[in-house]
Amino acid sequence: MNRVHEIAWWYWLASGVLLAAALAGTLGFVPLIALTLAQTLHYRLREGSVRAFPVQVRIGYLLWLLAGLLGPLGFFHWIQLAGTWAMVLVDYCPMARMLSLLPWNRRSPLTLRLVLRTFLRPPVRGSILDPA
Repeated sequence: MNRVHEIAWWYWLASGVLLAAALAGTLGFVPLIALTLAQTLHYRLREGSVRAFPVQVRIGYLLWLLAGLLGPLGFFHWIQLAGTWAMVLVDYCPMARMLSLLPWNRRSPLTLRLVLRTFLRPPVRGSILDPA
């Protein structure tokens, strides 16, 4: 199925546009924060649990966004912009890959090999959890 038909793709596209506008100084971060909260709530209701991986990704995105509002961490937003557009353009989600390494999201031990495989693996359709 074409990703354009999926609501998640539209959420990430809108997030990328809003983040770029905020970084360009034409719009503040409030609309992006509101959109991120809305999609987090949407996925929480859809998935039924805050522990569901799509919800974790959106909470992680929100926390990264809020952290970037702290003066010395402003560069976080540029990293987030690159990650958001990677998700929109090629279906590569750095946030999902980072979160997949947390203890409650993996079954195997955390090793350098697992980290490298997680970040260097090409984009996948669906969830990055438990890659083949």
